[in-house]
Amino acid sequence: MFNSDLTKHLAELSKIEFTDDELERMTSDMTDIIAIMDKACNFDSAVKPYALDAVDYNDLRSDSHEMSYPTEKIIENAKNVKNNSFVVPKVV
Repeated sequence: MFNSDLTKHLAELSKIEFTDDELERMTSDMTDIIAIMDKACNFDSAVKPYALDAVDYNDLRSDSHEMSYPTEKIIENAKNVKNNSFVVPKVV
């Protein structure tokens, strides 16, 4: 499927140099990747709607509203505060 000649050719096009050991390892890795992609191409998503049975909605907790911490409590240990927000150095 994927041989060392093709790996050499792709390395040359990509301007990458490999030692003999790296070339063999890369050839093996590329063969494995192509085998995985071949399996993905054969996936038939029409058989069963997988997205629908991923979560059993009966097992989820109910949504409940809870009060958050007071803003004053959160910012009391901050070094620099402006308009109830943390002030941090500008990063470009």
